[in-house]
Amino acid sequence: MEFLSYEYLKFVWWLLIGILWIGFAITEGFDMGVAMILPFVGKTDEERRVAINAVAPHWDGNQVWLILAAGALFAAWPTLYATAFSGMYLALLILLFSLFLRPVAFDYRSKLPSQKWRNFWDWALFVPGVIPPLIFGVGMGNLFLGIDFQYDDYMRSSFGSGFFSLLHPFAVVSGLLAIVMFMMQGASYLMVRSDAEVHQRARRFLNFASLAVIALFAIEGLWLWLGIDGYAITGNFDISALSNPTNKTVSVGEVTWLQNYTKYPLSIIAPVLGFGGALMAFVFGRADKAAMAFLGSCLSLVGIILTAGFSLFPFIFPSSANPNHSLTMWDATSSPITLNVMFWASMLFVPLILAYTLWCYKVMWGKQTVESIRKNSHSLY
Repeated sequence: MEFLSYEYLKFVWWLLIGILWIGFAITEGFDMGVAMILPFVGKTDEERRVAINAVAPHWDGNQVWLILAAGALFAAWPTLYATAFSGMYLALLILLFSLFLRPVAFDYRSKLPSQKWRNFWDWALFVPGVIPPLIFGVGMGNLFLGIDFQYDDYMRSSFGSGFFSLLHPFAVVSGLLAIVMFMMQGASYLMVRSDAEVHQRARRFLNFASLAVIALFAIEGLWLWLGIDGYAITGNFDISALSNPTNKTVSVGEVTWLQNYTKYPLSIIAPVLGFGGALMAFVFGRADKAAMAFLGSCLSLVGIILTAGFSLFPFIFPSSANPNHSLTMWDATSSPITLNVMFWASMLFVPLILAYTLWCYKVMWGKQTVESIRKNSHSLY
């Protein structure tokens, strides 16, 4: 395969977009995870401020991963971006409006000493902690079910169902899995960054969340294997041709979504990592080894996201209305020159962003305690 050939670039961008979503899940996972357990790990205002200040210096930097991932979808897979954003408009609006609450809640929460005021903003942080992973999880679940869309002769997409059709039981379980994944990430991170009562309450949430991840991940896998038809490209298909998502034949039901694990045996490392990381988080959480528990949680998130990507490969937006119109990583991409320019830009800027992010964490690292909140009550969130 020629270096930087069109075929190579298509595959590279599938990997890079996956890396960006993994970066989002790991970093925003503990931001949103801490937010969703905030009203419960902090019994007093100072304890809640401990949790808030563990993530407050970093949440906006972490959100860069979401912006990068969405931007990469727009530039690398414009057909997917246009189809998904038009067909799932209401879900995306709910996602965006939930995210709007975060900066306001962080900045306004401690402006007044009123406990009612602060309780309100604590729950305002809870909402954008739960809604985004729920929506992302439901969306991912629907990819395995197939999205009810197709194209006309002018490549205009049309959808045959509405918002509530997305709430299939399998998709809802996927949403619950995403919630407990982020809860596990947030609880393990808060264990690292806190002490005393907040640390112990976060530990209890970690124990629950890690076991819930294992259970729901297993249920999802069995459901995919036994109850959901997989998609497969049949016939001749030129993966190096210019993008045309309607120029292929797709069969449904002849294989399962787990076929790639026999076709590419090394990919089995992804679900093993998903289960093993969650088990590691549980074991080290019980042993009160916070850093190792957080590492296990990160590995679990990586494994679960890779499992979804490997299972769908090469599909990125399957169609239930007309399977032949399903979008794949081979036929929903931008032009060769666009992918080429983006590739070299990402090789420069993504490492810079990663290095800057790590430097910020190094500078602002350390445990948040009730004592530190009292000493810096007017300078911290």
